[in-house]
Amino acid sequence: MARHLITSALPYINGIKHLGNMVGSMLPADVYARYLRQTGHEVLYICATDEHGTPAELAAKEQGLPVAEFCAQAHDAQKAVYDGFQLAFDHFGRSSSEQNAELTQHFARKLNENGFIEERAIRQVYSPADGRFLPDRYVEGTCPHCGYDKARGDQCENCTRVLDPTDLIDPRSAISGSTELEIRETKHLFLLQSKLQGEVEAWIDEVADEWPQLSSSIARKWLTEGLNDRAITRDLDWGVPVPADTWPELAAEGKVFYVWFDAPIEYIGSTKEWADSTGRGDAWKTWWFEPDGAADVRYTQFMAKDNVPFHSVMFPATEMGVREPWKKVDYLKAFNWLTYYGGKFSTSQKRGVFTDQALATLPADYWRYFLIANAPESDDSSFTWEHFTATVNKDLADTLGNFVNRVLSFSRKRFGEEVPAGSAPGEAEQKLGAEISRLLAEYEEQMAALQFRKAAAALRALWSAGNSYLEEKAPWLEIKTDKEGAALTLRTAMNLIHLYSVVSEPFIPASAAAMRAAFALTGDDTRTWFTADEARSLDTVPAGTAFTVPPVLFAKITDEDLESYKERFGGEPAA
Repeated sequence: MARHLITSALPYINGIKHLGNMVGSMLPADVYARYLRQTGHEVLYICATDEHGTPAELAAKEQGLPVAEFCAQAHDAQKAVYDGFQLAFDHFGRSSSEQNAELTQHFARKLNENGFIEERAIRQVYSPADGRFLPDRYVEGTCPHCGYDKARGDQCENCTRVLDPTDLIDPRSAISGSTELEIRETKHLFLLQSKLQGEVEAWIDEVADEWPQLSSSIARKWLTEGLNDRAITRDLDWGVPVPADTWPELAAEGKVFYVWFDAPIEYIGSTKEWADSTGRGDAWKTWWFEPDGAADVRYTQFMAKDNVPFHSVMFPATEMGVREPWKKVDYLKAFNWLTYYGGKFSTSQKRGVFTDQALATLPADYWRYFLIANAPESDDSSFTWEHFTATVNKDLADTLGNFVNRVLSFSRKRFGEEVPAGSAPGEAEQKLGAEISRLLAEYEEQMAALQFRKAAAALRALWSAGNSYLEEKAPWLEIKTDKEGAALTLRTAMNLIHLYSVVSEPFIPASAAAMRAAFALTGDDTRTWFTADEARSLDTVPAGTAFTVPPVLFAKITDEDLESYKERFGGEPAA
């Protein structure tokens, strides 16, 4: 089995994330990692909070906290939410770690040795009112491309165009709001990406045809426009320091590396954090350094489309320029936007449902299933409370939850608390087994291809097949004339519940665990998946197995609930 390294885009430290952020990176990565583990692969799923840069300083200032203390508290708050969503990271680290600082400085030194870093004097925005140079994100103004009036000096949140602070119309300081800004000269380090363009293009030609069109088209668009040399240092108090042994003058001035230089390196840094915290020594290198074993690793990244340029072009350029055999991404899974009633989720504007609010409203499995079943893969998708309610009620409550409850409740009532034996399987059971085997293969195919909406549809079809079988056999009628036949029907249905408990785990882990715990199966804790023959025979829960009826798996969302959610979070915007 292959070894799989999985990373999802690092959530920024500034604030609890919204549902769009969850479905655009961490949740699909978790679903994929869970599936791979279940099907026998060795998996390392790594993530971390992205803690450096301007927004962290501004947020800490707003809360009256030292930035290091703010980041520590914010990291713990985010981690608690991700634990609530049952994201099964192998390690969830911090980009402010010592490991990341060491690796970032190592990368910078190597890039410098190889002629890919240059010290340049540049003209930069200076705020006399604040008494300091203003890094990109400390400058706000109107985007010259789309007219958005809250664009930052590095990128417009609205149209995603990369900007320079001097591009902004009516610029102002994000610290004081002062519009009395000056342009002064200062020195910074530049990564000479232009010298690496040919290598990046050759690499993209080699690997990107396998990527989704969204990922490959963004990467090729950036390369067509040409890679520009970019400053990788900033005038900030919080960040990975420029090493004094290489750039003593800049280090004395307190320069730190730009967050988008050190953040991708944190994927490696977080893996080293994992190895250090678990006593694994240099095991992190077997995932990242090709001579130490990483050549056999398949590396998959998950992110929203605005992060693609940095991961498909800029970070690979950095890795290439180091001239060391670091592992580069094999498959980049990008997502479009999840909108809220057609408008954009926004952390800064607090628009939409945020992940902590979601968990306080309904159990995690409701959100996990809905988000993956409606993942914005081929296009943007819209969250509405009406759609969410319909999906939960139909797919989870009616199709799966009701099947589990009525099968187990009816069997307990008519046959007691052990799985009944019944007659030998007949034509209906053979037909069902063939259909389940086919649908399971479809589910596996879509999961392996990272087609999450199609995988959700295949999983839903597996659940529906059980309902169709139950309606066809109607054991509540069958028992009146053929008790042994009704027992067979219920035993077959219980075997379906057991299969559902295993194959549904990537999507709805808590509910899957509750279904699995219903059966007192000896040695079942070693089962990870179903073979095609097991799916076809539907005979992994033998007659005589004790069972219990779990609590209702999914409570329906009522009309009153729906209206209360819309009132609390906002419904469809007025025309």
